[in-house]
Amino acid sequence: MRPDDWYLTEDIDDFLARAGEFLRSRPVPHIMQLTWTARLRTRGAAAYDAEAAAFGLLERAGEVQAAFYRLSPDRGLGLTPLTAGQADALAARLVALGHSVPSVSADDATAAGFAAAWQRHTGATPSVCVRLCLHRLGTLVPPDPFPAGRGRAAGERDLEQLMDLCRGFAADVGEAVTIDADSWADTRFADKHYTFWEAPDGTPVSMAGTNPMVAGLVQVDPVYTPARLRGRGYAGAVTAEVSRAALAAGAEHVVLFTDAANPTSNALYRRLGYVPVVDWAVYDF
Repeated sequence: MRPDDWYLTEDIDDFLARAGEFLRSRPVPHIMQLTWTARLRTRGAAAYDAEAAAFGLLERAGEVQAAFYRLSPDRGLGLTPLTAGQADALAARLVALGHSVPSVSADDATAAGFAAAWQRHTGATPSVCVRLCLHRLGTLVPPDPFPAGRGRAAGERDLEQLMDLCRGFAADVGEAVTIDADSWADTRFADKHYTFWEAPDGTPVSMAGTNPMVAGLVQVDPVYTPARLRGRGYAGAVTAEVSRAALAAGAEHVVLFTDAANPTSNALYRRLGYVPVVDWAVYDF
């Protein structure tokens, strides 16, 4: 395989015209490419640096075999599953074109393969930033009993409360992001539908978000309960609410990521009927 078998473009429409059918053919392993390209097309060119972004695909005999995206030089590479040879050819192609890659995110085998290839071609030392697990909903098993309270869709009047909960989530997972009224629309949290779990007095005690459906897939993200309110079943209840809503809306796949090192959250989602399907890793260089 030759490095120039990889086709690169800065044009998201060109990329999707060539790779869209391939991405939609396997929406679960291609979740990040589908999610981010849908988000960028919704927001328009102002949402990212079109001149610095890079989208790429590997096409042989008229068939797309793999794809990637990188939103800017300081953002990581998001890869579909690659063989070791495909990863090495991509690393060589990016180096030849002068592209920087600060990190890579993909299924565990692909991320490790690209990290090794990038080290061979650049000398950069990779280190694992986080290991995740992608879960897919099988048969939904709602909590029994539900905690006291109810689920409620968040609306425009809830923005301040919503931003506060998203700030708490970002802090918990180590995500460096400013979330306030001025920056909200530019964060990854803005393009979602949110549901609160409310205590009987109407106080939101937990939240869950979902990305808009794409290729029949809905991703649950984020799920957050403030530390002082945990252990009462709120996260399970609100996750069950958004999962049920996604199925009712026609989703064929409902998925979510968990931190592989967090046994509490992994056990919670598995009780609800989520099944692990892909081990995921992020490497920093």
